[in-house]
Amino acid sequence: MNRSSVEIITEWDIVAARQLGRNEAKKVGFGTVDQARITTAISELARNIYLYAGKGKIEIERVTDGGVSGIKVVASDDGPGIPDLRKVMEDGFSTSGGLGAGMPGVKRLMDEFKVISEPKIGTTITATKWLH
Repeated sequence: MNRSSVEIITEWDIVAARQLGRNEAKKVGFGTVDQARITTAISELARNIYLYAGKGKIEIERVTDGGVSGIKVVASDDGPGIPDLRKVMEDGFSTSGGLGAGMPGVKRLMDEFKVISEPKIGTTITATKWLH
């Protein structure tokens, strides 16, 4: 099976999502540094779901494109959405009192990053890391 998911409802689900991501990254062949990058990105995405939407899902899929393997992480929720995507992507911006490094950090850790968010409908973030 190339796709697995974890429902994010409690803080423990963040740990489960990280572990699933690390296991899938190992299967793809990522080294320990990239495994850490991927699990950090998953942790940030899952924590954002927990903090801002209350619940959602992390899906992890092993992918290939043109003979290159990778891992795709999709974080989705039916929460309030992100009112100002540009602000959220700025380093240091936070509505929770945190460091404001989460979303820009995920973008830097992964090779591809896409956010779709609609107020009162939810947010879907897709991030992909390719095996180089």
